[in-house]
Amino acid sequence: QVQLVESGGGLVQPGGSLRLSCAASGRTFSSSTMAWFRQAPGKEREFVAAISWSGGMTYDADSVKGRFTISRDNAKNTVYLQMNSLKPEDTAVYYCAGRIRGNWNLVTVVSEYNYWGQGTQVTVSS
Repeated sequence: QVQLVESGGGLVQPGGSLRLSCAASGRTFSSSTMAWFRQAPGKEREFVAAISWSGGMTYDADSVKGRFTISRDNAKNTVYLQMNSLKPEDTAVYYCAGRIRGNWNLVTVVSEYNYWGQGTQVTVSS
């Protein structure tokens, strides 16, 4: 079993940057595909970015491509989301998620993930 704790959210002005962290406990982190999702009020949870267990593969949603970067440090059991050039439409609760195994082609699917963090709020506003 893996437990995930996100941190790093907050209030930032448009054009600003934030780095989210997700600390994992449990022995299976280093073999897990990890991802970030977000959910804005009144909207469904949506995929943001994913990274393979080794960090060798990443995939970003079109809405964040070129602005957000997902990375991981297996020695620290942590996955990160560097967010640059933030826009008001990036405002949401951001969730870290993980899965032990699965088809890489399905990394954008919410139901593919076995465990989730509690979320961290990101607000982009002037």
